[in-house]
Amino acid sequence: MLPSPEYLAIKATHASATPFSPIVPTSLLPIIAFLLLTSTFGLGFYFTTLPKATVPIHEAGVAGLASILAGFGVVALFCTVGVYV
Repeated sequence: MLPSPEYLAIKATHASATPFSPIVPTSLLPIIAFLLLTSTFGLGFYFTTLPKATVPIHEAGVAGLASILAGFGVVALFCTVGVYV
């Protein structure tokens, strides 16, 4: 059975496409991971020293920022060791 013309067109497009290149160079990933995870631990320490309030708006902001930094830091760390997620 011969391949369809659509398949051949897609195959030719794929062969002529430029390869993927990341926006952030992979050589910067260890530094980015270190900075983000260090910031996460710093904010975690700061979070534990905040005075407890009845309405924890400030605490939620610090915890949310630490959570976002931890998420991106873990992804950068995974990519550093070769687990591209």
